[in-house]
Amino acid sequence: MENNTSLQQQLLEAGVHFGHLKKKWNPKMLPYIFAEKKGIHIIDLNKTVDHLQEAAAAMKQIAKSGKKIMFVATKKQAKEIVSECAKRVNMPYATERWLGGMLTNFNTVRKSVKKMQSIEKMLADGSAESLTKKERLTLSRDKEKMEKVLGGIAQLGRLPAALFLVDIGHEHIALAEAKRLGITTFGMVDTNSDPNKVDFAVPANDDATKSIAIITNYIVAAIAEGLAERQASKDDDSEDDNNNENETRARRLEAEAQAEAGRGGRRGGANQGAPAGGPGGAPKRRVPSSGNRRPAGGGGSR
Repeated sequence: MENNTSLQQQLLEAGVHFGHLKKKWNPKMLPYIFAEKKGIHIIDLNKTVDHLQEAAAAMKQIAKSGKKIMFVATKKQAKEIVSECAKRVNMPYATERWLGGMLTNFNTVRKSVKKMQSIEKMLADGSAESLTKKERLTLSRDKEKMEKVLGGIAQLGRLPAALFLVDIGHEHIALAEAKRLGITTFGMVDTNSDPNKVDFAVPANDDATKSIAIITNYIVAAIAEGLAERQASKDDDSEDDNNNENETRARRLEAEAQAEAGRGGRRGGANQGAPAGGPGGAPKRRVPSSGNRRPAGGGGSR
């Protein structure tokens, strides 16, 4: 409970509870509104804490299962915070602008990413040296443009399992694409948005830098925990695998040694029996094969 109180205190200090003007509200946010003060709606921080913890727990599980969570925040005050947080846990992000079809037309976007990476490679390994100065400059500019928009998803090989959005109204295209593909959505929802549009809504002020920072950092800490647990279970598994491998090898060697001993005993037993020859122990006389036998009456050697 103490943790909750301190978290609530931190949220209060960061101004997470400040909503929009009453006239801009969305009636669906009514359950999350605590009061109205000077024409501004105040968000109920108890609800914020509950929903934030629920969202963080769900994201932790997604990260633990090895899937990707994409961060989307193209608002000026959220860009830097969100990209820094996403980089910290090695998750994809879109903070410059949302390319229409970034999810629904993922294969085409991947082609653009590959093109960007091949230009990077050309400029890095010196294969662009053969080009004219103007062509090199054009390539560099193209790379910079692409890097700005696609840099955050360069390592994303397949569609993410979830999307975290700062201001679901502002990121409505990303939200619509995620919904169409059945991707789980998490979002910071202010008093002017519809909380039912996302799977996990965190009622919070989505305009103040401090508010965005505290919510995003809390979520990233949960993701980092999930990743750490995944790594720990992987290490345990590899240790178990090594132990199993060693046990299997030891069993195999033991079985081989026993089999070898068994073969040796059988060989010894055969030698201790009747010697090669007749039943009486007398050596067998070799009968020359018919091919070498001399014809009768052929006489001795001449």
